Order: sequence, then C-alpha cells, then structure tokens
Amino acid sequence: MKPKDILERDKNGELISLNDPEYYKIHDLIVEAQKITMQLNNSYHEAKEVRGLFSKLTGVEVDESFGLLPPFYTDFGKNIRVGRNVFINHACTFMDRGGITLEDNVLIGPKVNLITINHPLEPAERRSTISTPIVIKKNAWLGAGTMIMPGVTIGENSIVAAGAVVTKDVPPNTIAAGVPGKIIKNLE
Repeated sequence: MKPKDILERDKNGELISLNDPEYYKIHDLIVEAQKITMQLNNSYHEAKEVRGLFSKLTGVEVDESFGLLPPFYTDFGKNIRVGRNVFINHACTFMDRGGITLEDNVLIGPKVNLITINHPLEPAERRSTISTPIVIKKNAWLGAGTMIMPGVTIGENSIVAAGAVVTKDVPPNTIAAGVPGKIIKNLE
C-alpha cells in the first residue's frame, strides 16, 4: 500500500511536523495562497473578478451567486468549498488546512475567523499541527467577529451571535452566543 501524501494526512487530522520531509508541499500551497490573496486584497475588483480570484484560490469554480467583500485572508485556500448564494463579508480569515465547507445560503459577517488547525498540548510537539474540518450548514449565519474553532459544525438555519467563540457543534435551528459559545435560544 502506498504511503499517504502529506496533504492527505493533514486533511485527515494526522499530526504534521514542520520537519516532515514533505512539508514543502504545504509550504508551496501557503505561498500560492498568499500571492492570490495579495492580488485580491490590494486593488479594486468587480464581482466577477473577485469570483475568479476566489476560484483560483480554492481550485474550484464558485457559483455566480457567490459574494465576497475583500480583504480576505487564508493560509491555504485549496480546502475551502462554498455552495450557492454564499456571502463572505470583509476582513475574514479562513485557516482551511483541515477543510472548510460553507453550504448554500450561508452568511459570514465581517471579521469572522474559521480556524481548522491546532497544536498538540505537549510542549515538545507544539510546533506540529493537527487539522480538523469546519462545516457551516445551509442557511447558517455567523455574526461579526465570531471565531469558529477546529472540528466544529454549525447546524442548518443556526445563528452564531457577534463575538462568539464556538468550540463545540451548534445544533440546527438554534442561536449560539458568548465565550465560549453556548445555545441561548431555539429557533422555530
């Protein structure tokens, strides 16, 4: 059986060391993402051009209903997937090595952070990373300044209130708020 590539191991949540002999593959994609986001963020672009640059960043063409207000920041880009009618407001950061999925009709407020990577607790291993996916289900809305941590799923139709830090899954049809994020209301 062929050993797994570092990109596959990273996306599958395996411990990745900066000293891994294949780490250059991750580094090269990080550099590519930096170049594309610099282009996206440093001059004005019509909506069609923004969609084109975002498609180049992710490696997958986005739907014409997709909207993004730059600036936008990502450490990787290739593990972001967006559905139809998704809107991302300005100054958001997506650290997507573990994979970020935004299903149809998702609204992302300004300055939202989606973080899929973490470090081990053991000091000797902290320069390594562990990636786990984030999934934002259909019709969810993330308010301004929210932070969604690794491995979290935000349920369908749910709302995360401005400034919340979400470390656990949010069930469908609920509102989460606070630090750490807790369910404060069920939606009917």
